[in-house]
Amino acid sequence: MPPQLFALRCALAYAATVAVNGVILPYFPVWLQSLSFSSDEIGIVLAAQMVLRVAAAPFAGMIADRLPERSSMLAWSATLSLATAFALFATHTFWPVLIVFGLQAAVFAPYPPIVESITVTGVRRWGFQYGRMRVWGSIGFVAATLAVGALIGIWGAGLVPTALAAAFLLTLAVAFAAPRLGAPRGLPPDASSAAAWQRAPVHLHVLMAGAALIQASHGMYYAFSTLYWRQAGFSSGMVGVLWSTGVLAEILVFLFSGWIARRVAPGTLMRWGCAAAVLRWALFPLPLGLWGTLCLQLMHALTFALVHLGLQHRLVESVREDQEASVQGAYVFYGGAFLGLSTLASGWLYRQFGGLGFLGMSLVGLAGLATVVLALRLQPQRAASGG
Repeated sequence: MPPQLFALRCALAYAATVAVNGVILPYFPVWLQSLSFSSDEIGIVLAAQMVLRVAAAPFAGMIADRLPERSSMLAWSATLSLATAFALFATHTFWPVLIVFGLQAAVFAPYPPIVESITVTGVRRWGFQYGRMRVWGSIGFVAATLAVGALIGIWGAGLVPTALAAAFLLTLAVAFAAPRLGAPRGLPPDASSAAAWQRAPVHLHVLMAGAALIQASHGMYYAFSTLYWRQAGFSSGMVGVLWSTGVLAEILVFLFSGWIARRVAPGTLMRWGCAAAVLRWALFPLPLGLWGTLCLQLMHALTFALVHLGLQHRLVESVREDQEASVQGAYVFYGGAFLGLSTLASGWLYRQFGGLGFLGMSLVGLAGLATVVLALRLQPQRAASGG
């Protein structure tokens, strides 16, 4: 039997986790700009925290797979993250911000993949619908983005550290409500955590790398779209609406994920999302106006949600329960590595070319599409291998 209110508790965990991104992605670059950071410095700060997340997430996932209770790591992660959020109140120059924000990324790194692995375990054991739980992460993102955008419009960018501390306080509260599932099933007594990670099929690693490249194509969007839109004349409140429009489109995909997954194969979902990423970033620099930009934001349903949904369904089909946290950590590793490089390059691209730099992200999306297609060709076509 599943833990009581399993789906609700996973939904709350997602909402709190992604609400953190609802503060960081749209508004942390604005705060850095208010501190007079250059485009290159903003790119370095954002890329550095991704590199440290890359270093921490796989090890945290392997440790979590060996613990009697995976969710016990959530409270530690949230507590340390909250401490770093408070430290941001005293940091206003490049090196202190770089160190504190990087440390924050490292200590929060275990939180999202562990929430993901708990949810996927519920999908595997008891047949819960993944999208119906994951959608609350998107709702948490929208709520945080709209609320913080409105407050910044009143009090200015100096509000960002306070909003981030509030978001981490929410993750700490939710950590104690996350479902307790015990040790993962199927782990041999003498198996090492590293062995669990290495047993994932090669084609699955290639597929995760392809999905990570597509997420990396969002690097300039995450780092500089807010600054780009504000330069184009959009207010802070309207920037929040633009961000929320993309996530609302993502929400629709997750709400209907069960219906979609029954009719479209995971690999097809990923190919559609990859192709949309190539097109989205090619169109992004065009002067589309408000309504055109809103329409372009709807493509986030394809470039993020379809790729993520397709990959998670492949993971359920392809790996055992004792590998889940490790494989989720591996995906964070790939995602963080590519996104870190993409974000670092974005600082230079934005300084040199402004909005035209998004064309570089279209090329990253093309690389992701090619990698996903390769992975699907490598996939063994037999049931025992998840083919």
